[in-house]
Amino acid sequence: MSTSTPARRSPFRRPAKDDGPRARFSDLLPYLLEHRRTLILVVVLSLAGAAASLAQPALVSQVIGLVQHGRPLGGIVWAIVALVVVYGALNGVQHYLLQRTGTSVVLSARQRLVRRILRLPIAEFDTRRTGDLVSRVGSDTTMLYAVLTQGLVDAIGGAFVFLGALIGMLVIDPVLLAFTVLVIAASVLVVGALSTRIRRASRDQQQKVGDLAASVERAIGAIRTVRASNAGDREIASIEGHARGAWNAGVRVARASALVVPVAGIAMQASFLVVLGVGGFRVASGAITIADLVAFILFLFLMIMPLGQAFGAVTSVSQALGALGRIEEITALPGETDADATVRTERPVATDAAISFEHVTFRYPARAFATESEKLLAAELGVDAESERTVLHDVSFAAARGTRTALVGPSGAGKSTVLALIERFYDPTEGVIRLGGVDIRALDRTALRAQIGYVEQDAPVLAGTLADNLRLVKADATDEECVEVLRAVNLGDVLDRSELGLSAPVGENGIMLSGGERQRLAIARTLLAAPPVLLLDESTSSLDGLNEQLLREAIDAVAEDRTLIVVAHRLSTVVDSDTIVVLDQGRVVGVGTHSELVRSTPLYRELARHQLLV
Repeated sequence: MSTSTPARRSPFRRPAKDDGPRARFSDLLPYLLEHRRTLILVVVLSLAGAAASLAQPALVSQVIGLVQHGRPLGGIVWAIVALVVVYGALNGVQHYLLQRTGTSVVLSARQRLVRRILRLPIAEFDTRRTGDLVSRVGSDTTMLYAVLTQGLVDAIGGAFVFLGALIGMLVIDPVLLAFTVLVIAASVLVVGALSTRIRRASRDQQQKVGDLAASVERAIGAIRTVRASNAGDREIASIEGHARGAWNAGVRVARASALVVPVAGIAMQASFLVVLGVGGFRVASGAITIADLVAFILFLFLMIMPLGQAFGAVTSVSQALGALGRIEEITALPGETDADATVRTERPVATDAAISFEHVTFRYPARAFATESEKLLAAELGVDAESERTVLHDVSFAAARGTRTALVGPSGAGKSTVLALIERFYDPTEGVIRLGGVDIRALDRTALRAQIGYVEQDAPVLAGTLADNLRLVKADATDEECVEVLRAVNLGDVLDRSELGLSAPVGENGIMLSGGERQRLAIARTLLAAPPVLLLDESTSSLDGLNEQLLREAIDAVAEDRTLIVVAHRLSTVVDSDTIVVLDQGRVVGVGTHSELVRSTPLYRELARHQLLV
């Protein structure tokens, strides 16, 4: 007897094709119902227009009858003219309201999407491309505009016209109507089958447009590196490949949509020919009169028009639902604070430790770090790249209130992750982190972060002015406060070199500032809020010796009665810290002062020796 072993999944095998996020028409209703008052008015106007349209064939039939019997027309002609004018006016007002409402639907969709994106957990941004998210806000939401402006509400009003015309035709000649309905029913079945293809193709098109936006954002964001690497042609080829993919997807949408147009045309022509042929025979047999046939043909045209609108609505709604699926994929994601609704908010209590870690273990989800290249490399090494990666193992330490605690260790030891956990960008997998003796998961995130100032390792600077960057943390900061904090971090020369002062632009990603100036601006931004706890991640890594000393003096000045947790590679910047925590591969291997660690911790002693501190 032989035992079979389940075949190991090849890392190169492509996953089964997924149609991606799907949306139903019911998902579109909340966007429309936000503007229900306007839409109700539009429907009323559409019904009034439908009534004006349906009255015309009856009046025309009366005109023909009066002419045949030689009777005076009276005011019937003027009534027909009035109906035409009223219909045109109603149609114009309806068109304006639909255009405005369509724009409003796009606005509300963008607002909802932006609110959700900016409140997503940080882990979501670890895996999603910026350009794709931007495309969802811009391109995908625009598709919703077509729902209102290209036939949906018109089709609702047209449905009443269709029903009224159907009743009028039934009254005139049920036999002739039966032949007409057979032709129209066949066309409706065909269009219904095409709508699924249009929706799928549209969804794929929007995904390709998102890929294109992401590739453009990637190239522009690293344009200097691209130029310095002579990689411009390769990046252009890559972007053009994504553009070609978007074009191919667009062609598939056009191909599927184009089939709807001839179906509508064929339905109109076939039904008209059927009415003429069968209707002529009915007139010849005396079943109906010429006036009845003319009225029937006019009703037919009135019925065909809303049918064309309905076919157009099928196309526009199918395309919009493809884009809406991508929008709903983001809005359905849980926000960062959604899980906090059931957490009881507590106030910090007085303890000696401002921040304490108690047996904290943290694992990044696989999707937060496993790129395709990493998965392939892991497969070659026989490692499962799709498993979680543990970054911190049973970490415990305390930062006493009003003291300076330094985190040191080799790259990848988990130092920046410690700061990210304090900020609650992530929550620990195991263990507890306390602020003032209270589990930070029991604190409101806004209140938590108001007590913590955080300077990231890459010192991001937002496009805008110096004042814009500073007031990001304190919107009501005065100009005097802004100038004071800039001079405190030795950025007075940046103020003085431009007549604009605080209004001087910093460029995209702070490109008009040097690396050290960007870092000092980020620190100034944090210092302006003057929180009780400061987290500094490699805050002096881009500074020369003089500016490093000046910045240390500025930090020392604001650090009084505050708790500092500093991540550093250069031990010279932290040797005077009250406590130094040494991390290695996510584990605490030493805690103490500089002199204590030199004696007790081999790793720290080796780091100090390499930096000529022992």
